[in-house]
Amino acid sequence: MATTQLDTVPEPKYWHLKTVLTDALDSEFSVGEILPNERELAARFGVARATLRQALEQLELEGRLQRRRGVGTTVAPPRMGVAVGPAQHTWPGEGDDAWQPVGCSDATPPAAVAALLETEPDALVHTVRRSRVTHGQPVAAELLYVPAGSVPDLSAIDVPAGPARARSVLRELQRLELTGQDRAVELGSARADDAKQLDRLPGAPVLVLTTRYFVGARTAAVAVATYRADTCRLTFGDSGGIEITHQGEGRQRRAS
Repeated sequence: MATTQLDTVPEPKYWHLKTVLTDALDSEFSVGEILPNERELAARFGVARATLRQALEQLELEGRLQRRRGVGTTVAPPRMGVAVGPAQHTWPGEGDDAWQPVGCSDATPPAAVAALLETEPDALVHTVRRSRVTHGQPVAAELLYVPAGSVPDLSAIDVPAGPARARSVLRELQRLELTGQDRAVELGSARADDAKQLDRLPGAPVLVLTTRYFVGARTAAVAVATYRADTCRLTFGDSGGIEITHQGEGRQRRAS
């Protein structure tokens, strides 16, 4: 096999250092422990502080470290297990207490969502915002887009904006007979509003789970859930459902 240009590129110093630091985190430090300052770490591993910062930033992106103002850099807890399946025929909010309604407004959806809903690009749809918190930590933010045609009786319900109206939209949606759904997962960057809800910086890596809900041959609603990539890990089981698991103490634990 011919050698490609990439085959001749040496491993970056910060990437090798990241591997060394990972071994040190696993063997020498405990969750919540504060790491030595950058000068001490750079001297210990014999690298420049710029190289060290690159390695620490990568470990932070991967969820191994947390940088807290006024505290320093600490070892992060293991990724949390948060189930996002495997029920295949359930409307959002139906028998699911994990998500909490935050609010609801009528807004124009992103072009990609409008295409999935087969609505006009400038058409207003009911937009429900929900939040998911596990072990006291926000792990996901969701926007559920519901066209007016899917919940025609909602206009007769006099409910103010906010969590109460969000719950009304969910109740009306559950009156329909759900016939199926499909899901897609992709890596993305946190938008400003999602980042604020997830306690992350805008542009932080996230996992975006898009779900389409079908009634007959039409799309009745689309949910776009944004999960923190630094705390969540997606695995796909034999059943076709999707779960989030985490690695901790040398063994993999499945979400309940």
